[in-house]
Amino acid sequence: MDLSSTLAGLGLGLSLIVAIGAQNVFVLRQGIRREHVFAVAAVCAISDAVLIVVGVSGIGAVLTAVPWLVDVVRWAGAAFLAGYAVLAAKRAIRPSGATLGAAPQTAAPSDGTPDGAALPTATPASVGSGTLTAAAPARTAARAAGRSTLLATLGTCLALTWLNPHVYLDTVFLLGSVANGHGEGRWWFALGAALGSLLWFFGLAYGARLLGRVLSTPRAWRILDGVIAVVMLALAVSLVLPR
Repeated sequence: MDLSSTLAGLGLGLSLIVAIGAQNVFVLRQGIRREHVFAVAAVCAISDAVLIVVGVSGIGAVLTAVPWLVDVVRWAGAAFLAGYAVLAAKRAIRPSGATLGAAPQTAAPSDGTPDGAALPTATPASVGSGTLTAAAPARTAARAAGRSTLLATLGTCLALTWLNPHVYLDTVFLLGSVANGHGEGRWWFALGAALGSLLWFFGLAYGARLLGRVLSTPRAWRILDGVIAVVMLALAVSLVLPR
């Protein structure tokens, strides 16, 4: 087992996924409502694992055919991580004032949405954007019943995961590129990244009531963004150091 690669994958996976976004808000909301918590967390974690495997295997095949691309990918990954660290540091120094919490439910207009459908509590946001636009209408019938159907919940979860273009940038390109910088340890790196997703989504879902309070202030997100900035910068430096 390549422990260093696994830990690097775990750190990068967590750094990328811990950000205010539609998917995380939806998972948090389901956890607070205690609705289909395991199913939602499992769908998110499995989706991430599939995308990570695609990134590692697909980019790995290209790099095998064109060896000189290894250095290009390594430096491009380092540049991306450094830029991400700078953005996170800026958010920590000059926060936008965004917080994360459960959004209230209101009756939705008659738009043809099936009764009981669970809609996301926020519009899709850029990864690490630090902003959150609350827009969470729910059907009156769903509110009265108190629970949404499993099918509707999973449909919303899959849409927030697979229709978000940023998930492909993070998991397929970025994680795949960085993983292949670890050579023979790339699959251990992928395992660490997938484990990070698993830990995050299940921790967020089942710890939602606590996290909803902890992450309710801008100060909490400033601290979180500061930690993310340090981790991303450290990973960027590790990519360009001689092996």
